[in-house]
Amino acid sequence: MSKANKYKKLVIILFIAVLFITTGAQCGAPSDLALGSPRSVTLKYWKVWEDKSNIDSLIKLYSQQHPHVKIEYRNLTIEEFEKELLNALATDRGPDIFSIHTTWLRDYTDKIQTMPTQVTIPYAIQQGTVKKQTFTEYRTKSTLNLKNIQDLYPDVVFDNQLINNQVYGLPLNIDTLALYYNKDLLNNAGIVEPPKTWQEFSDQIVKLTKQTARGDIVQSGAAIGTGDNVAGSADILQLLMMQNGTAMTDSRNRISIDKVPKGLNIHPASQALNFYNSFASPAKQTYTWNETMDNSLQAFMAGKTAFFFGYSYHLPTIKAQAPSLRFKITEVPQTSTDVARKVNFANYWMETVSKKSKHLNEAWDFVLFITTDQKANKTYLDKAKR
Repeated sequence: MSKANKYKKLVIILFIAVLFITTGAQCGAPSDLALGSPRSVTLKYWKVWEDKSNIDSLIKLYSQQHPHVKIEYRNLTIEEFEKELLNALATDRGPDIFSIHTTWLRDYTDKIQTMPTQVTIPYAIQQGTVKKQTFTEYRTKSTLNLKNIQDLYPDVVFDNQLINNQVYGLPLNIDTLALYYNKDLLNNAGIVEPPKTWQEFSDQIVKLTKQTARGDIVQSGAAIGTGDNVAGSADILQLLMMQNGTAMTDSRNRISIDKVPKGLNIHPASQALNFYNSFASPAKQTYTWNETMDNSLQAFMAGKTAFFFGYSYHLPTIKAQAPSLRFKITEVPQTSTDVARKVNFANYWMETVSKKSKHLNEAWDFVLFITTDQKANKTYLDKAKR
């Protein structure tokens, strides 16, 4: 064979070798990859009081990174949620991801898969220069450790969502009790600014409350003092207790509101309860509310009460049902103006993963994405106006 023919043969062999290396043809996938796209996964996600469009924005962002994951979202009412959830989980038809209120956690621990230290997620990658091929690459990444949670979230999350150092869920957002106020009613009473302390609150209540000669309340200063007809009455009372120095739980997470803290000779919880009830007592100067009055939210929307304690989820309802109402929102009153002593009340739901999910890695990865990814979480907060 001539040198020219040997040279041509060598070139052909090298070309074929390069072609096989760059395309993977007939050679199989590299050792750490699997030929083909990741298998499709469907996750079911159930929540309460959450408009589908708000969650769709999160699903869209996640799907851009993980197109093989399909997420089916279902929004339920609070009345139907718990019953349907428990029935579905019992018959293995339940969601992979579901929300529960933070106060429900201990009732659901046996149904929740705690957050793992790592998740392994498949990604589709393209390889080859002449002929492109799709491979599945499995990437393992760490989740959150205890310090991460302390750094990322308020103390209330660390205290409530961990049991025996296991994370049971993460919040998509944290709502705090706020004070809604009717601007027109405050202006009519000559009140320039809403109260910053409970003493200012009490003083303004006296100015804002209007009664008939018979003692019937025709304009209430605030919806506070009773139970059934005050939205979030238990939350307002707990806020007062905590602001007054009540230890709600002990070091073993047992309820301890009946205890008198060391160094005090008064019962702070009882003192807070008496203060709360005083607004519904005709014998008190601050009498402004009673059990015969409308629901607090309805009364506020009707312009019958100046102050309403509520959360951000009340805002769309007020805007939709009372579009002409002139109101603003401010922080709840405190015991003093000392910033270091400020105490607020958190009310939130946590996103959890079902123990029965067949896709634990993807489910926890999605929960971590929507709760810790800054872009995703900000997109949700802006969309939901939280």
